[in-house]
Amino acid sequence: MPIEKQLSVFMENKPGRLSKMCNTLADAGINIHAMTVHDTVDHAIVRLIVDQPTKALIILEEEGDHIVAQDVVIVEIENKPGIISMIAKKLFRADINIEYAYCTATKNQDLGCLVIKTKDPEQTVEILEESA
Repeated sequence: MPIEKQLSVFMENKPGRLSKMCNTLADAGINIHAMTVHDTVDHAIVRLIVDQPTKALIILEEEGDHIVAQDVVIVEIENKPGIISMIAKKLFRADINIEYAYCTATKNQDLGCLVIKTKDPEQTVEILEESA
């Protein structure tokens, strides 16, 4: 259960902006493993897990984007009902707040991926591993 660096990119919420960012990363040979986009009125927050976070951070900052890097916990999960509930309950019992999370899997996949942001990623990993 790794702790990985996630990049949160704050950008204008307008057509073509996400495409430009993704092209910039692709041109630099950076692979996007996970992404979520949250919109606000004028801006969007794009959260990324990439294979080269330091390189991506530097390149995107050079493009003028405002970026924040955070540690997140990546959990490989079974693709069945109740798994996310079980994880949330374990963290609740340990008094760990999930600040946000996102996940993905298709209906044909046996496993999915859950990204969890908490104040203490190391403690989050300990709690989830001790009862795994």
